[in-house]
Amino acid sequence: MNHKRLEIGLAMLTVLATATIAKADPCKAIPDRGPMPSYLHRGAHFSGPVVYVGDGDSLCVAVGQGPANWVEIRLEDFYAPELHSPSGPAAKAALERIAMGRNAECIANHQSYDRVVATCRIGGRSIGDMLRAAGIVEGGNGYK
Repeated sequence: MNHKRLEIGLAMLTVLATATIAKADPCKAIPDRGPMPSYLHRGAHFSGPVVYVGDGDSLCVAVGQGPANWVEIRLEDFYAPELHSPSGPAAKAALERIAMGRNAECIANHQSYDRVVATCRIGGRSIGDMLRAAGIVEGGNGYK
């Protein structure tokens, strides 16, 4: 019986830790309030490994060491279902499979809150196109 309680306790701890991590925004290159760094101007090219996926259409690209150099990106060419919607978790999982740990090459467009709206490619292919090819249906906020 004690072994079962330990398993349940560890499972609950894991869920709580994951929920806390999910709420945190680890990408800090763009301040919560304030302008984007000048190197992220419209048309700027930047690249690096994908180090975090927030939902089905947002991710962080490391342009240097540590979270202060992680750029949060809202994909310009794909509107994923909201994370809390029935198909939101599948969209996030697909983006993780497609992008996590891989090098993304991005072109900045404009600032949206504490992130940059950008088109990103992996291996020469648009991440938005890769999500559509994976069967993820668009439908998030802003989708027309």
